[in-house]
Amino acid sequence: MLKTLDFKIISAHFITIILWASAFPGIRVALTAYSPEHISLLRLLIGSFVLIIIAVITKIPLPALKDLPIILLLGFLGFSVYQIALNYGEKTISAGVASLLVSTTPIFTALIAVIFYREKLGLWGWVGSLVGFCGVAFISVGGSTTSFSFNTGIIIVLVASLSESIYFVFQHHYLKKYGPIPFTMYAIWSGTIFMLIFSPGLGEAIMDAPINATLVIVYLGIFPTIIPYFTLAFVTSRTGAAEATSTLYLTSVFAFLIAWIWLAEVPHFSAVTGGFITLIGVFIANIKKENVIRENNNAQSLN
Repeated sequence: MLKTLDFKIISAHFITIILWASAFPGIRVALTAYSPEHISLLRLLIGSFVLIIIAVITKIPLPALKDLPIILLLGFLGFSVYQIALNYGEKTISAGVASLLVSTTPIFTALIAVIFYREKLGLWGWVGSLVGFCGVAFISVGGSTTSFSFNTGIIIVLVASLSESIYFVFQHHYLKKYGPIPFTMYAIWSGTIFMLIFSPGLGEAIMDAPINATLVIVYLGIFPTIIPYFTLAFVTSRTGAAEATSTLYLTSVFAFLIAWIWLAEVPHFSAVTGGFITLIGVFIANIKKENVIRENNNAQSLN
């Protein structure tokens, strides 16, 4: 029975990483036929529609009225702003580099928690943050062929990472109150509502776009947008949050591989080097935090 459970956990880890990694090259394909705004709108519309069906079948309750303003704000930051910024960033940088920059999210999350919740980052946290941002700087300075546009793309993707970090920091109370899957549903629906401002022209864009680009957005709306949250919630329920997220650093590695196979994007030496430095920084910044979470989980399991 234990082996079966381990296999399920490993499979859930693998599905989460692969699907999230595939989103970065998928966006690059969609950008060949759609605007960044229409990609996000169509992706969220598809995801929201599927989630409504799931919510009706599983009888997910609606959130409390008093929580709606914060849920709308978090959905706006975590999905509307994040996706549009990422889409715009990937117009000028490769899928692999975008995934590396998004991997700085844990660093931003830790720094925001220090500011708003007065959490102690600790020596390793500050060292890891410094190393991580040095890696980002190395990517920015060393990897540009058209310097201005490349650096602009990097800044825009970092905005996406920052926006997602704010979403992660302030979602904790609502995750405990509603559970990870219902709250994610609320957040995705909220992000979709804000994206409706870009509805004009979507129908014409769908009609004009090649079928493969549209199918890629359908894929993005169902697979990277929905399924990883379910698989990650499954792993978290079995192993705890620290172990569940410990393998997500591999997302960038698989994003590079998928982009290489799918798009023939060969990573630049500076991107690989800077990315390696960035991931080391993220890992260092989270060592102590993950150990504390593990200790708390162990203590709770003994009580």
